[in-house]
Formats: sequence, C-alpha cells, structure tokens
Amino acid sequence: MASSSYSRSEHLRSLWPWLPLWVMAALLAIFSHGPMPLYSTRTLAVAWEMWNHHQWLVPHINGQPYSEKVPLLFWMIHAGWLVFGVSDVWPRVLEVIFGGTQLVLVSLLAQRLFPRQPWVAKGAPWMLLALGYAFLFGLQIMYEVLLAVWVLAALLSLTSRADRAEPRWVLFGLCVGLGLLTKGPVMFLHVVFPWLLGPLWSDWARDNRARWYGRGVLALLLGGAMLLAWALPAGFAGGDAYRQRLFFTQTAGRVVDAFDHARPFWWYLPMIPALLFPFSGWPRAWVALATLRRPLDAGLRFALCWLLPVMLTFSFISGKQLYYPLPEYAGAALLIAGAVAVLRERRPQLANTAWLGTWPLGVGGILFGVFLFVLPVLVAHNGLHGEWFDSTQRYSRFFSVVFVLLGALLLLRGRGELRRLAFAGLVGTLALNTLFTLTMWQNFDLRPSAQLLGAADAEGRAIGYLGNYEGQFHFEGRLTHAIERLSEGDSLQAFVREHPDGLIVTRPEKLQPTDLRYPLLVQPFRSTWVVIWPAKSLGELRAGRVPSEPPHPTRVYQVDEWRFRALQ
Repeated sequence: MASSSYSRSEHLRSLWPWLPLWVMAALLAIFSHGPMPLYSTRTLAVAWEMWNHHQWLVPHINGQPYSEKVPLLFWMIHAGWLVFGVSDVWPRVLEVIFGGTQLVLVSLLAQRLFPRQPWVAKGAPWMLLALGYAFLFGLQIMYEVLLAVWVLAALLSLTSRADRAEPRWVLFGLCVGLGLLTKGPVMFLHVVFPWLLGPLWSDWARDNRARWYGRGVLALLLGGAMLLAWALPAGFAGGDAYRQRLFFTQTAGRVVDAFDHARPFWWYLPMIPALLFPFSGWPRAWVALATLRRPLDAGLRFALCWLLPVMLTFSFISGKQLYYPLPEYAGAALLIAGAVAVLRERRPQLANTAWLGTWPLGVGGILFGVFLFVLPVLVAHNGLHGEWFDSTQRYSRFFSVVFVLLGALLLLRGRGELRRLAFAGLVGTLALNTLFTLTMWQNFDLRPSAQLLGAADAEGRAIGYLGNYEGQFHFEGRLTHAIERLSEGDSLQAFVREHPDGLIVTRPEKLQPTDLRYPLLVQPFRSTWVVIWPAKSLGELRAGRVPSEPPHPTRVYQVDEWRFRALQ
C-alpha cells in the first residue's frame, strides 16, 4: 500500500470509535421529534420565506428584512432543498454534519498542537461529543454549530504542520469570511485572540512577528471583504431601516446595552460546571487542571490564549446566552485533555488512582436512576408535583434502568476511563432527550396550530398575532403571507373590522371558560397555551359582547394530566 493511502486508512481507523457513535446518537436524537420552537422554527421560517419569495440576498421573516442574521446557513439549506425538495429533514442532517465535522477538526487541531502527546487527539473528540449541553443545542437548527466549524477550521489554519511551519493565511481568511457570513462580526471575537497572542504559543509567530501580524491583518481583511461583498448590496436592497440595523444597531446593541438577553458580568462563571458536564464531575480533570505548572506545552498555551480572553470579553458584553461561546467548548475539551495528558506523564500515581476516577458520577447516575424509579410513587402520594414531574413519571421507570446501568459502568476501574465516561455522558443525554420526546414534546409541538393557520393562509384569510410573533408557524404551515402583530385595544379591533373572516392567535398563561368555547383550536405550548380564534369572536369578547355560538366545538389538543388539573 502506498504511504499516502496507508496514512489515510490509519487516520480513518483512528476516527471510528467516536465518529460513528456520535453520528448515530445525533441522528436518533434530532429525528426523535420535530424542530424545536423557537430556535429551529425561526431559522426554518427565514429560510422558507427567502425560498418562497426568491429573496436570496436579504433574509426575511414575516414579511420584513431580518437584520439579526447573515445568510450562509440559509443558503446551505436552500442548496439541499434544491436537490431534495423543501422539508425539515435536510436542515437537520446539516446540523449532524456540522457536529461531526467539529469532532474531526478538534482531533486534527489536537494532533497539531500536541504532537508529543497523541492521547490528546484521541481524547479531545470523546470529551467534546459527551458535553451534554453542546449535544442538545446541536440538535437545534441554529447558526452557532456552523460557526464553530469555521472557528475551528480558522484556528487549524494558524497552526504549524510537520511539513509547513507558516500558517495558511489565505485559508485562514476564507474561514474567517465564512464565519462572518454565518454569524456576523462575532466571528472576529472567536479567532482574534489566538492570533494576537500567537507569539505566546507558536514558535513561528515568535520568530516571524512581522509576517505573522502583517499577513494576519491581510487575512482578516479578506474575511471582512467577504462579509462586505454580501452586506453592501444587501444593505441597499433591504432599505434604510434594514441598513441601519445591519451595520450599526445589532452589534452595538448587544455589546453595550443589550436589547435582549442582558445579563450581569459574572453570569457565565456559575454556568461553567453545567456547560462542561459530565467532565465537571470528574475529579481527575480538576486535579489535572489544578496541578498544571510552567513551562506549559504549546497546546495548553494555545488553549489558554483562546479561552481566557474570549470568555472574559463575552462577560463584558451585555447580551449573554449559553450558546454564544459554543465554539469554545472545543477549546475546553483541548484544555482538559491536554491537562490530563500532562498528569499521565508527570504524575502517573495521580493519573491512575481510583479515588480520582469517575465514581462520583457513577454514584450520581445510580441515585438519579433510583429517583426516576420512585418518581411515580412520589407523584401519586403528592410528594412532588409540577409539569416536568407529572409528565415524565409515566415513563421514568423505564429510563431508571438506563441510568443505573450507566452509573454502574462509571464505577468500573481500569483502562478506558475517559471512553467510559464519554459513552455514559452521550447515552445519558440521549436518554434524557428521548424521555423528553415521549413525555414533554407534546407541549412544544406546534404542528396542529401551524397546519390550521396554513390552511387559512392558503384560503387568503388574514392572520393576526396578539403579542410578539417569532416565526414559529411559518415553515410548518408553509405560510406565504405575513402574520400581523397586534396589541390589545384599537389594534385588535381595527384588524377585526378589516378582516372579519380572519384568525387571531393569542398566548394566554391560563385558560378562561370562553377560551374553551369560542376558539377554533387550543393547544398547550411550553408553560402557556396557544389559542386560535375567529377574529370576529375575539373582537366581540374584547368589546364586552357575547359572540355567536361556533358551528363546531373547540379542538383541544394533547392535554396531559398536569394540564388537565390546571384546566380544572
């Protein structure tokens, strides 16, 4: 066999333990239920509206230019629709492809950064696939998963290969540009610090500072030019208001005084254990990080130059969400894997002692399994109540067996500790997602409402929404017209006068007797309700009059026991 073919086959064999496992779990999870409101449904709504109205340059939502996002993900969805037809299958397969690509890229990045410690390249993908929050968020049709691919690809372009020490600057610039077309200027934040701090971790950057910074600036300008190549014509095509929001309001608003998701400076810090679970419950990882001493390997210096300044900057930014630093989860996997590798080399006794093993997580898994087993008894005897408890207790005993077995797996000792932990973390997260699908998904499934609204839209009937509409019905209902946003009072009554045969959607927190008598449809949604009214009936009720009796009873969808008690 030729050496190049042998190298490729060896590389493929090194991928098989974790890549097929993750792909299988991701496909099972992402197709176990429909697209999640409001994350996935909003993305699909924008892609559908662009597709339906042939607006390839400017993203639109509900008939208006959508300045919050740039178009690369929508274009990739459209490419699949062009081949396979319009459905939510291709966008979900895309997310699985993005997630698998992240695992491959983090393995390649570890090979470059830790050439003397091949265990890191084997361990980092296992760590990344097992992070529960990252796995569950990866099931959403969102921009951050694709953004993480471009971030990792850009950082990989900065690292040295055995046959080439200088970074591939053109590839770096192209990846930055693709990231900018995925999520906007935040792409710069994810990659700028490893580049700026290059001399701290890269020998080539330290020896060639002028070329490192000069060519790096040119590469960043190339990425910015790619964004401007879309943004300038899109800004003029979208109009003055869209151009103002696109170039100024959006980024400045989130950084300085967030109009959405404003959080205090320290908000990310207490979230780190949850974001890094299950490895935040692995004592060996904490000891490995705590015992790191200078001089640090280049890979560890790279991870610190990436993670610390990026997370500090995110903390200063007013708007915060747990998924904003999603690309840095790969950096955390590199840091933890690198620290454990150093522990294995320098402190083999600590690296092998059972006291630092996965037994705390094993005990926790068994206790959680016991809790799931006794949950029906607690609910039946009024020991616990609430939507989550009352809903999940129907199937909790079946899943209790899974967590007891996973806990027992984590109590085992010996080689393969990381793989056992990663397998348990991935399967446990998949089990929780399946339990959610069987018990709670009905409270998130908007298909009944979307299909009713889609039929009305096809008949040319106007639709109004009392409150802030976020596109949750447009794709599933294949709506071709905008839904009018209404408010109580004159706005609602004006809509009723103009569209007496129209429909109005409301979102009450609690149902009144009239909500079960005059509407067309009622269904649970999250902790509230979706109620679809004939516009005339709702207008008369709000005006203090008694509407005429509807020709058909109100359809009430999928009310579970907890909701039934709430109705009583």
